[in-house]
Formats: sequence, structure tokens, C-alpha cells
Amino acid sequence: MRLTPLALAALIATPLWAQETGPAVISDGAAEEAAEAVAAEAAGDADTLQVLTGSEVTLADFLWLRRPVVVFADTPADPRFAEQMELLAARPGALIDRDVVVITDTDPSANSAVRTQLRPRGFQLVLIGKDGEVKLRKPFPWDVREITRSIDKWPLRRDELRRK
Repeated sequence: MRLTPLALAALIATPLWAQETGPAVISDGAAEEAAEAVAAEAAGDADTLQVLTGSEVTLADFLWLRRPVVVFADTPADPRFAEQMELLAARPGALIDRDVVVITDTDPSANSAVRTQLRPRGFQLVLIGKDGEVKLRKPFPWDVREITRSIDKWPLRRDELRRK
């Protein structure tokens, strides 16, 4: 369907007719909050490691954008799960530099999309590339140093480092 110039002009002008003609008033506090929110969204909260639950996301949400590190356990009380989360929290900067997002799933009965796709047994750490491929599975906790060394060997990460 092609829009004629007249129809296009009418579509563009329509929102202008609906707008109020009075001056917009924004308080200083509201303007600062809005600016901070926009900056945080644009930066993707660059100073905070993003940790999400498996029930609220799918792996496709991160395709070509982030590197999911998925931590599975049958219960949040699993000592291996607790140890893995402590290890990840100890050095978030190294993970943030590599565009990592942490996804946790400690409820097998919920049968999340992430759990259905990766099919873990008990505790499992899964590293996934930006291309969506499973790069590594570990049945025990891994230190951030080991995770980042593994990520740095992936071809897409090497390309990113060359471009920087």
C-alpha cells in the first residue's frame, strides 16, 4: 500500500491537532529523574550485573545481544547454587565487560522455557554464546575467572576484542 503525499501529510499533522497549545511544565526533580532513567536504560545498567529468573525470560530474548550464563538447581538451598551465585557476585565487572546476563532457575516444577530448552539435571552451569549456542555445561560451580577465560576463547568474543 502506497501513501500519497496528501495522505501522508494528513497522518503527520493529525497528532499536532490533538496536542495542547499550553507550555509544558516539568519540575527540576522530574527532569533529573527522567534523564537518569534514560541514561540507565541506554547504558543497560552497565555497572550492575543483570540477574534474571528463568521464568521471566527466554534464551531468544538475548540472541546477538548478551551472553547468558544459566545457573540451574533443584532448590535455592542447593549449596552448589549458593556457591555459584557468590562466585558470580564477587567479580561482576569481568562479566559485565563480556555482556553477560545471569539467568537462574531453581524450580524444576515450574518448567520454564529455559529449563525445557536446556534440560538440566540437578545443579548445572550453562554458558551460552550471543549466537544462542550452548558453549559449555558444568555440573559444578565455576569461578568467574574460568568463565571469562572460556568466553574469551569464543570466536565472536575474539572479534569484539579485535574491534576495540
